Amino acid sequence: MQKPVRLTPSLREKVWGRTQLLPWYPDAATPIGESWFLCERDLPLLVKWIFTSERLSVQVHPEDGEDGPRGKTEMWYILDAEPGATIAMGFREPLTRERLREATRTGEVEQLLRWVPVQPGETYFIPAHTVHAIGAGIVLCEIQQNSDVTYRLWDYGRPRELHVEQAIPLCELGVHPGASRPVELGEGREELVRSAYFVTERVSVAAGGTFRAAPMACHLWICLAGSGSIGGEPYRAGEVWLVPEETRIVAFAASSFLRSWAPG
Repeated sequence: MQKPVRLTPSLREKVWGRTQLLPWYPDAATPIGESWFLCERDLPLLVKWIFTSERLSVQVHPEDGEDGPRGKTEMWYILDAEPGATIAMGFREPLTRERLREATRTGEVEQLLRWVPVQPGETYFIPAHTVHAIGAGIVLCEIQQNSDVTYRLWDYGRPRELHVEQAIPLCELGVHPGASRPVELGEGREELVRSAYFVTERVSVAAGGTFRAAPMACHLWICLAGSGSIGGEPYRAGEVWLVPEETRIVAFAASSFLRSWAPG
């Protein structure tokens, strides 16, 4: 019988990251932008926590087969946001590829994007080909296809490589629908995202309560709050677990999770 596996956080320094990481990690001496949750197996999904003090680059990701076998569709769950914090998804109005190419040359692309204010608890689905950027003052959980192929269209003058010619043919040029609407499933469950690559629910378990997780492919449990046990192993907030079989979750303190898996 396989036991649940606690994934290992790998902290990554980024120019746009931050040193204040509490309550998730001790504060850092250098700016940390991402925490990747890793295990020894090659999983189809990857979970990251992202910490921002500046805007991230304006970027787009390919679909499967466009730059390697695996593309990068992702979702963001907002964990924390300073007042006025924003993210960008798609454009304020439809535009042509010629206009987008010119806007990446002048920097106007930053103004053409649809920037929206965010609040903790919101979910945003970012399919491949969606032009997007994460603003400053945000902590979020990203669930994505396990790929790191990124094309940058604009980086605010930072001295990093841009990939405009690769990106322009892929970009969806329309208006993004905005935040996802949770679907109530009952028994403390809400469906946040359903896609070809992952399904994600938000699950709440009351103190002293239990939840029996059915086996799923690449079944990941992301603990947002609380403490208890997963398959007899202790969990706490900020951890990500790979649950390979039918597993019993017991909450010692009221707990909330993101539960994500690869659909069959």
